[in-house]
Amino acid sequence: MIAHPSVVGPMSVGMARALFSMRQRTLQDGTPVSVFVLPDAAAEHDQFVKETLRALPYQLRSAWDRQVFSGSGRSPVTVSSEQEMLARVATTRGAIGYVRRELVDGQVQIIVIE
Repeated sequence: MIAHPSVVGPMSVGMARALFSMRQRTLQDGTPVSVFVLPDAAAEHDQFVKETLRALPYQLRSAWDRQVFSGSGRSPVTVSSEQEMLARVATTRGAIGYVRRELVDGQVQIIVIE
């Protein structure tokens, strides 16, 4: 998981799951969160959801759809590539997302999930 340098880590699996499912709208310090994800069909999305969030991608999509259709929330911002993910997370205060570890540069920080 990656984050804007302003985001404080580490983070529990439960907190990460709540943020990515859009149930939690602020970080631990009260900063509004901006969530960025890759398209549902991306292998990196599938791997992140299963291994890091310990959920299934369809469960995440279902949670987003329920919130959007009920008017109680919104879905995360979908970016087209890991490079776009890095750029958007690096320039958006309170942003979180995910990329392969080898792509992480000095513009974002890695958040450890406990």
